[in-house]
Amino acid sequence: MVFYNSRKHLLAIILVIIVVGTSPEWVSGQNCGCAANLCCSQYGYCGTGNSYCGTGCKAGPCYSSPGNGGSVANIVTDAFFNGIANQAAGNCAGKGFYTRAAFLEGARAYPKFGTVGSADDSKREIAAFFAHVTHETGHFCYIEEINGRSKDYCDENNKEYPCVPGQGYYGRGPLQLSWNYNYGPAGKSIGFDGLRNPGTVATDRVVSFKAAFWFWMNQCHNIITSGQGFGATIRAINSMECNGGNSGAVNARVGYYTDYCNKLQVSPGNNLRC
Repeated sequence: MVFYNSRKHLLAIILVIIVVGTSPEWVSGQNCGCAANLCCSQYGYCGTGNSYCGTGCKAGPCYSSPGNGGSVANIVTDAFFNGIANQAAGNCAGKGFYTRAAFLEGARAYPKFGTVGSADDSKREIAAFFAHVTHETGHFCYIEEINGRSKDYCDENNKEYPCVPGQGYYGRGPLQLSWNYNYGPAGKSIGFDGLRNPGTVATDRVVSFKAAFWFWMNQCHNIITSGQGFGATIRAINSMECNGGNSGAVNARVGYYTDYCNKLQVSPGNNLRC
C-alpha cells in the first residue's frame, strides 16, 4: 500500500513536470520564424486566434501592433492613398491593381511598419515608403518595370537562390522588387515560389504589397526608424542614384517625401539626400 501511494505521488510529479514543460506560459520565448499568415505569440509560438494574435503578439498579423500604439490605417487614409493613386492615368496597368485595402492587408503581415518610435517617427516612415513607391511606380501606374523583360537581373553567383530558366527577375510591385536573390527569400517569407513564379508579384495585389514590405522591413525600416534620414533609404533602394549618379531621381524622391511629410504634418528631418 505504501509502495502504491509512493508510485502515485511519483506519477503525479512527473505529470506536473510534463504539463509545465509544455505550457507556453512556462517556456522561455522562442524565435518564431512564422509563416506570413501566422502570429508569433507572446510566448514565442506560431498560430492564429486570440492566444497567438492577441495580447503580447510579437509579429505577424497581430490584432494590435506591438509598437507605439499608432495605427497605419489612421495615417494612410483613403484621401492620402487615393491622392497618390488618382494621379495615374486611366490606362495605367496599376489603375485598380494597387488599392488601399491591399496595402493595409499587406501591412498587417509586418506589424512593426509605421509603429516604431514616436508618432512622428511613424509618419516619417510612412512618408518615406510612399515617396519611394510613388517614384518607382509613377503614382501607382506601373506594376512591372518599363522594358524590364529585356534586362538581366540574374546573379548567377548566388547559389542559394539560383535563377530558373525562362523566368525574369526584373522590377515588379510597389518597390519594383528585382534580382533572384530578392525574389527567392521574399517568396519564402511570404509564401509563394519567388524563383519559379516571380510574376506573382505582378498579378496578386496583396502579394505585391507584401513583397514591397518584405524589402522595406529588411533594407529600409531600421534605417529610417534609427534616424539616419531619408537619404539613407535612397541608397538602400538604388545606390546608383547617389553621389551624382542620378541627381534628378534623388530630387524627385526627396520632393515626394517632403510633400508627404507636409501632408502628414511632420518634419522631414535631416539628411534628405544620399
